[in-house]
Amino acid sequence: MNSSQHSHSHLHRRLLVSTFLLLFTVSQVSALAVRQLTKRVWDESGALGVTKHASSTSQKFVVAHDGFALNVGRDDWQPSRVTDAYAAAKGTNFKLFLSLDMSSLPCASAADIKALQNWTHLFRTFAGEGCTYGGNYQSTWSAFKNGLNVHFAPALFIDIANYQSLSWLDGAFSWNNGWPIQLTDSSSTSDIQQAVGNLNKSDQSWLQALGTKSYIAPLSPWFFTHYGPNTYNKNWLYRGDDWLFAQRWEQLFNLRSRFDIIEVISWNDYGESHYIGPIAGAQPMSQLWVNGFDHQGWLDLASYYIQAFKTGNYPSITQDKVYLWARPHPRDATASKDAVPRPQYTKVTDDFAWAVILAKADANITFYTPPPNTNIMDITSYNATIKAGVTKLKIPLRASNTMALRLRRAQTTVLDYRADGYIFNSTPVVYNYNAWVGSKVV
Repeated sequence: MNSSQHSHSHLHRRLLVSTFLLLFTVSQVSALAVRQLTKRVWDESGALGVTKHASSTSQKFVVAHDGFALNVGRDDWQPSRVTDAYAAAKGTNFKLFLSLDMSSLPCASAADIKALQNWTHLFRTFAGEGCTYGGNYQSTWSAFKNGLNVHFAPALFIDIANYQSLSWLDGAFSWNNGWPIQLTDSSSTSDIQQAVGNLNKSDQSWLQALGTKSYIAPLSPWFFTHYGPNTYNKNWLYRGDDWLFAQRWEQLFNLRSRFDIIEVISWNDYGESHYIGPIAGAQPMSQLWVNGFDHQGWLDLASYYIQAFKTGNYPSITQDKVYLWARPHPRDATASKDAVPRPQYTKVTDDFAWAVILAKADANITFYTPPPNTNIMDITSYNATIKAGVTKLKIPLRASNTMALRLRRAQTTVLDYRADGYIFNSTPVVYNYNAWVGSKVV
């Protein structure tokens, strides 16, 4: 990924928050060997509305996240919002650390480095390989780290083979490994089909390159951004198919003995469509593809996998749950009135509805795409018997229809969910490759 596609908050001027697993303050983390860290899950958050942070914090406790990574840039209002966030979390077990956005903050002078050092919390940076104080990024971050008792794990966009030689580096966050970013419109079918699995191989490459340094693993459900040249000029998607969110949780669970921190991207980055928190507060001109596209079903699904990552065992499923998601229009549709061109890389996605089922016992399911406000099943319906546990299914979407799933046991319907509010529209007015996410629990 080139530097023009480092996807983060400076491009839409917001204070972002992520979710991740790490419960220690700066000094506590630096005093511990990595293997002593408790398993944690954190959220990267873009929280302009941090005045509502207390309610968000309570919500996060419910789903077992441990804290927020507050991504901060150069805007003068951001220190006050960070103070608000810490005040909201005070007296709770919910933790915060700072992720300094070095694609926004200056880092070319001694004064710049001193300003960065004045942030007195746990540190991570986004980017920073372009910092030039002292001549290059190595001298910049060596000067920054000098005298600070912090655990420093930045997201640098450099060759990972260089990490072992960086004495000031305590660990690293592989931001770009949250999605199969290498796919383009010319990628082969086999490359596309293997893309999610290759993220796991990349995790292992990072772990090997870091050696004894800590690894912060990224996990994200989606990515779509649609800004034209007259605004932030970022207009592309990454493939979120193949149950990306669920598959990444399962991949990282299988590697849990080798690292301790997962960072979920993100809590509220609406501009890049990977938010799992509620749609609340100001948006960075992303309303056209965000409003009406709630993602909190993913937030609920995360609670199952978080418990597994923390304990080493998948929890018992005591309720039937279904999660459905899909894009709102065909991949190859042409928008009739969009001032922004078709996004890049649309060929890497497919026109399917995606389902994850958490079943407390064996069941018969029907996954289908009926007309709105109906439960009509036909020959396109998918019928199967599933075992207790987690089942992942997909079905082709149909123009002008919605998606639905029915679960039956002993000839009795025990869960019937239709995605009211969702329609697969073959004639969109504007391009929208965001996901509509719905869920039901019984």
